[in-house]
Amino acid sequence: MYKKILLPTDGSGYAEQEVDRVTNLISDDGEIVILSVAGKLTSSAFQSRTKVRNVNARMKKEAEEAVKRMEKMFDSSLNVTTRVETGFAAEKILEVCDEIGADLIVISASGKSGLHRFIIGSVAERVLKNSDIDVLLVHNN
Repeated sequence: MYKKILLPTDGSGYAEQEVDRVTNLISDDGEIVILSVAGKLTSSAFQSRTKVRNVNARMKKEAEEAVKRMEKMFDSSLNVTTRVETGFAAEKILEVCDEIGADLIVISASGKSGLHRFIIGSVAERVLKNSDIDVLLVHNN
């Protein structure tokens, strides 16, 4: 059993499988930390600051909604907290992991193909390769 589990989510439809696994792995007095990382665009000559600010605000709102949706999937008897960070997903996941002292990361890998799989899978792969702690990679179809 694990004392502190970090559960990153991108808001995709694979949360149920992750919730089941985490629920079975957390110790009775453990904590589950749900994390969503919102990307952050910077303005350029091709995009106005207002447009970029609006996109960043939308991405942060989506991340906040993702952690709230996942939090509701857990039994209320469990100690579940949520966090939303901004930046590059793999880097932030590892940073938060160190900060909170997690002893397991449970992350989803998409069973999709093409570009979507590359984008989603690349975050999980970076976390898996660079983590100093156990990582449970949940394969979803």
